[in-house]
Amino acid sequence: MIKNIIFDFGDIFINLDKPAVFKALTKVGYTEITPELDEIFKTYEMGLLTSDDFILKLKKIFPSATSKEIKDAWNSILLDFPENRLLFLELLASEKKYRLFLLSNTNEIHIDHAIEYMGADRFNRFKACFEKFYLSHEINLRKPNKDIYEFVLSENNLIAEETFFVDDTKENTDTSSALGIKSWNLIVGKEDITQLKSKL
Repeated sequence: MIKNIIFDFGDIFINLDKPAVFKALTKVGYTEITPELDEIFKTYEMGLLTSDDFILKLKKIFPSATSKEIKDAWNSILLDFPENRLLFLELLASEKKYRLFLLSNTNEIHIDHAIEYMGADRFNRFKACFEKFYLSHEINLRKPNKDIYEFVLSENNLIAEETFFVDDTKENTDTSSALGIKSWNLIVGKEDITQLKSKL
């Protein structure tokens, strides 16, 4: 029986335009994801770089870009957070049937932008639905690495087989499934988090 639900954030609640960052960076010389860029992105997502250092590293790679251009390009991934998803989550939380957790690969710049874009009141309504709110840059771990799931299970005394995880990235749900967590790889554009109860 499922007792716990762990949710991703991007493309589960807040809509994303994942290619937008790279489209925006083409204006300052981006051509393709390199091992160096991939490492910078992942390191920043794990909170192992400050936001200032992250922007400085990107400015070295794209010397014609201003800090604002880089920040704006980086935030272009974040779109709207539909109210029906927030209301669905608030109703789920009010039922107190499941322990709810958020587990998101994200970073300081994106979270600050999401709070500003959503408004502090809406963001706080969202955050209040969860028992714990885990952001990769705050816990220095990231999906799909096995240790991030083990950390959440262990810290909250969760049994994998009693836990349900939803994420839009198959690589992430593959790892959670391998640990015994019942997992839903939500297909963006075809499925919506408001259909959750039919998946449990």
